[in-house]
Amino acid sequence: MGPRLPREQQLKRVQRVIKEELTPLQRETLLAYYYQQQTIPQIAAQRGVNKSTVSRTLRRAEDKLRRYLRY
Repeated sequence: MGPRLPREQQLKRVQRVIKEELTPLQRETLLAYYYQQQTIPQIAAQRGVNKSTVSRTLRRAEDKLRRYLRY
């Protein structure tokens, strides 16, 4: 593993990936869960979908975020 980027650069990379690489639904789900601190059942109720749908969307967004930030 190489040297770590400064925190400011890390945050910029995270923001860019969220903005440019996630689908609108993935982005909305990720932001609702982590930044607005909504629960999966709350997000599901707002969208009128099953909790498993929200959970799957969130997992895919997290996986994509990890994959893009690895490089």
